[in-house]
Amino acid sequence: MTIQFLGTGTSSGVPMIGCSCEVCKSVDKKDKRLRSSILVSTGTTSIVVDTTPDFRYQMLRSNSYKLDAVLFTHSHKDHLAGLDDIRAFNYFSESSMPVYANSSTEEAIRRDFYYAFGDNKYPGVPDIALQNIFTAPFEVGDMMVTPIEVMHHKMPVLGFRFKDFTYITDANFIEEQEKDKIRGSKVLVLNALRKEQHISHFTLGEAVQLAQELAVPEVYFTHISHQMGKHAIVNGELPDNMQLAYDGLTLSL
Repeated sequence: MTIQFLGTGTSSGVPMIGCSCEVCKSVDKKDKRLRSSILVSTGTTSIVVDTTPDFRYQMLRSNSYKLDAVLFTHSHKDHLAGLDDIRAFNYFSESSMPVYANSSTEEAIRRDFYYAFGDNKYPGVPDIALQNIFTAPFEVGDMMVTPIEVMHHKMPVLGFRFKDFTYITDANFIEEQEKDKIRGSKVLVLNALRKEQHISHFTLGEAVQLAQELAVPEVYFTHISHQMGKHAIVNGELPDNMQLAYDGLTLSL
């Protein structure tokens, strides 16, 4: 199984027009972060977690020409807005795209992309096959996927475990029973927005503490804002088994 980080930033973590902060001025490619998403692939199955506003460019720059399903963590626009661009994969596969989402995200998809669900659809609109999920494991191709419910302030959000790999973004609280689903992972990806307190995201310190509690041997942090600072500096402050993820990072498990 291969995991490619399509993006590791937030809406405040991408290059901004006119911005003169140290991250925007950095020449380090690891400081150029598109919105957070991953591509999980085996020899036969490819899954994207979240279609960000950068989705089309992310897939082009990763040379990804095959997509079997989309999984959504939640309905916020920085994770959902690029869904329209799955139409290209509809064209090449000549089939609908399975899209897995919880009830609130499904509602947002039907509202925001209403034109994909009408009785008389315009030719070429996205062909979406919605699949409702909650916390029960399910299969996509040859992958078993275990949803993990986390809290984004007061909003339930889904993380996902694929075998020994767990991906969680947009969280600031996880119940003990959901932590049990993470334990035993070999690799954990966890959101860490910035160093300062935030109402709905783990800080870097909170994310490090949670990763140590869960005793996962290899940890990466994602959903990184400009306020975190430069990749090389922050990485040097982290425990040896933890690091900031970056766009284009590829892991093999």
